[in-house]
Amino acid sequence: MAIIVVGGGGRGVGKTALVCGLIAALPEFAWTAIKITSHPHLGPEPVWEETSAGQRCDTTRYLAAGAARAFLVAATEDDLSQTFTALRAACPPGANLILESNRILGFLKPDLCLMVEGQPDPGGPKPSFAPALRHADAVVRRGLSAQPAGPRNGAGELNSVFELADLGQISAELAAWVRSALRP
Repeated sequence: MAIIVVGGGGRGVGKTALVCGLIAALPEFAWTAIKITSHPHLGPEPVWEETSAGQRCDTTRYLAAGAARAFLVAATEDDLSQTFTALRAACPPGANLILESNRILGFLKPDLCLMVEGQPDPGGPKPSFAPALRHADAVVRRGLSAQPAGPRNGAGELNSVFELADLGQISAELAAWVRSALRP
């Protein structure tokens, strides 16, 4: 089982595009994609499974990119751990998970954590971004180079920075880096 967390600094920085790009570039993982939000979307049910592919919302985009399953989890900070535990129980044993969330890093240690840097909301970066960035194995940002910028240092700081012209189009270098990080 592989677990990737994708987070970012705010709305519109490209988190969903990166998740979709990873799903499309790594189809052999048959991803179960999960969007975690603190905003109530569905009424009283905290977990909802998407069944239609399309471009209507993040979970439909996950399925359109090739995810095997897609879920939306709406949970407050206090409920997130319990809600995520219930979701994991609903997933098939050994399912590969890709999660779009900063907050989940308080409850889960993924195999790989990617943070999207970009222009944050006009209100500034999400409060959850700085703590989540400390868990990042790599930063991904829009840029001209598709090559990894390389290690910063060996003292617990970011291993790699990847620049992609389009966050939804994963470079061969990033796909290879993710595969090598997820396979022994």
